[in-house]
Amino acid sequence: MPGQLISQPNPPPDPSLLPDSLLEYRVQLDTNGILSPDDLEAVIQFKRAANYIAAAMIFLKENVLLERPITPDDIKPRLLGHWGTCPGLVLVYAHMNRIIRNTNIDALYVVGPGHGAPGILSCLWLEESLATFWPRNTRDKKGLHNLISGFSAPGGFPSHINAETPGSIHEGGELGYALAVSFGAVMDNPDLICICVVGDGEAESGPTAAAWHGYKYIDPAESGAILPIVHVNGFKISERTIYGTMDDKELVALFAGYGYQVRFVEDLPHIDEDMAASLQWALGEIHKIQDAARNGRPIVKPRWPVLILRTPKGWSGPKEIHGEFIEGSFHAHQVPLPKAKTDKEELQALQAWLESYKPKELFDAEGRPNKKILSIIPERQEKKLGQRKEAYAAYTPLDVPAWKPFGVEKGTEASCMKTIGEFLYQVIEQNAHTFRIFSPDELVSNKLDAVLRHSGRNMQWDVASRANGGRVIEILSEHTCQGMLQGYTLTGRTGLFPSYEAFLGIIHTMMVQYSKFVKMARETPWRQPVGSLNYIETSTWARQEHNGFSHQNPSFIGAVLNLKPTIARVYLPPDANCFLSTVAHCLRAKNYVNLMVGSKQPTPVWLSPDEADRHCIAGASVWKFASVDDGTDPDVVLVGIGVEVTFEVIAAAAMLRRRLPHMRVRVVNVTDLMILEPYGAHPHALSQANFVGLFTNDRPIHFNYHGYPGELKSLLFGRPNLDRVTIEGYGEEGTTTSPFSMMLLNHTSRYHVAVHAVKGAALRNPRVAIDLHEVVSEMLHQAEKDKEYVLRHGADREGTFDVPTFE
Repeated sequence: MPGQLISQPNPPPDPSLLPDSLLEYRVQLDTNGILSPDDLEAVIQFKRAANYIAAAMIFLKENVLLERPITPDDIKPRLLGHWGTCPGLVLVYAHMNRIIRNTNIDALYVVGPGHGAPGILSCLWLEESLATFWPRNTRDKKGLHNLISGFSAPGGFPSHINAETPGSIHEGGELGYALAVSFGAVMDNPDLICICVVGDGEAESGPTAAAWHGYKYIDPAESGAILPIVHVNGFKISERTIYGTMDDKELVALFAGYGYQVRFVEDLPHIDEDMAASLQWALGEIHKIQDAARNGRPIVKPRWPVLILRTPKGWSGPKEIHGEFIEGSFHAHQVPLPKAKTDKEELQALQAWLESYKPKELFDAEGRPNKKILSIIPERQEKKLGQRKEAYAAYTPLDVPAWKPFGVEKGTEASCMKTIGEFLYQVIEQNAHTFRIFSPDELVSNKLDAVLRHSGRNMQWDVASRANGGRVIEILSEHTCQGMLQGYTLTGRTGLFPSYEAFLGIIHTMMVQYSKFVKMARETPWRQPVGSLNYIETSTWARQEHNGFSHQNPSFIGAVLNLKPTIARVYLPPDANCFLSTVAHCLRAKNYVNLMVGSKQPTPVWLSPDEADRHCIAGASVWKFASVDDGTDPDVVLVGIGVEVTFEVIAAAAMLRRRLPHMRVRVVNVTDLMILEPYGAHPHALSQANFVGLFTNDRPIHFNYHGYPGELKSLLFGRPNLDRVTIEGYGEEGTTTSPFSMMLLNHTSRYHVAVHAVKGAALRNPRVAIDLHEVVSEMLHQAEKDKEYVLRHGADREGTFDVPTFE
């Protein structure tokens, strides 16, 4: 039944405990929840106007107000856009406008079906948010012409919501992420409600399925709320949706299992009354839950509201053409009349469709909306859905503590992760409401559990962590962690995503979609900066020998390297002090995607805090302690990039110092991967003079790299004299074995580094050349002996990872 309430309601809080402002809000809703005749007519006219503009955006380049019959010349040469979801998006927008105007609630509109951009842009034009940010789209005939003719055309708005769309924090191009993004947006925003529309096609995606659990991580005392609206219109591009084939009982069972109360909105003849009453109920339930939590009487496992909105696909559009149904079928998904420019029947259908909205009643001769339409638009500019500060100007910089007091003594061993865990604990202490960690249940395993001393996790269905203000969200869905991190970051806060290296690739395309949003945001003049998206990649392949081949995959590095250079940052700090410096920098940075790669196991601390500071500022430096004569006039340059592979470089240098004392070796460590690109290709790229200063102009260079060798080749392409370069890295070789065996399997061991070094040095130093064959044979033989030892004993030789000495 329309407006049917399903599941048990939440118990009401004691009214005597409610603040006066909330009681007034409750009364306002009760008074205005059922539409008055004036409000009903205003909502209907707003919808007609928005749907008219949305349809016209897909088709028209001229005659945007139908001042004469449409001709083929009025129609765009290329028809792009998605009509099918627009009427549902407009319906929600119209009713939220009325509620915001009447109650002054703070709301964001997160649109899962981002391809429904015409429906959102038309509403933004009506509420004058487009003109506020884009003066060419004034709320008059000229501005309307610019909007309609420019849509999906060069210089105009694209066919998907993007960063140029006022009010948006989610693009929706790759479906499935709107719900998780909404949960992130309301965290630590106690007054904010996200109205999140989830399309029934999008609802089939794995990320959406996991994200329904997001409310289990929302403490209603400290955070806002989401009102999810599942828009069930039954069809995707050319197939039925799963949700479209489910009846009411099946949908109730599904969402009740997730922990929601369900209400259906589906009475088409009275859809506006149905929607108004349903929104009143849903917002009332949200405030009931929040009131109880904020007054010391939290509801255990509260059931949050969800609306199931059923409307026909392409509702109010053409009913049929050429003997095929359009409205209510997949034919309405994109362009319902694709041949309108060349087919007379479709042209006539387009004329009838647009005239059915009666635009002459909606707009005056100057193209301005009538007073009835304007009467439900929020009066206060900052309350309009397209002008919420959270969506474009909310960044709050972190109070990042000084990192050097957390530094570790040079010459000792320390876990990079345990070291920064102590630092992150202090970050949380100093940023109680603007910093969170999102992790797929790996925080303790990754040795970052020091942060849990602050307040623990934020899992509201767990009695041990409920209502304790935890700063850690752990859910075994990388997609949900990523979506929450995006929403939290884009609404002005800063987050951190630590993960096993092998599984960050799960969110590769989500990260890419986010980077595209940020790239466009940086080019959009009215958008303010946001904090960087920060990843820590640990439990790396080099120390995942116990979990085997499935856990050995550094490919996320390449995913970040492929981003726009103005956004991409990849760091491989070689020790705990360098990692501290890097984390502190990344938490202060804005508008980047930062990837930090390091080890959770104890490894040598090569540099003091002051040395690490200088090293990280430079991005790379010559490590004089491991070089011959401080690295002057080398025969060969050995470069380590990554914790374990740098250890092997230093071990090789020490071994060669003893075996070939007349060989001159320079050891370089690179911590900022982007410095290697040709000058001008990346903001961090070394000038050619500085590149030569580190790597010489003509001496052989061997890189021992943590990632895939092809990544390094791509970075170095464009540097001169590359025929002198050799590279080893992860070669897609691994199994359940020993740590040193992993180095041997991938040719990143000290023996393999030494072989490359000797071969390179022999080209210049005749004293090395004379011993070349003997030393290379010796090194490769020793590598085989160590492989045999591991197979026989199941462990590396004792002393394999003792810190090399150069005495």
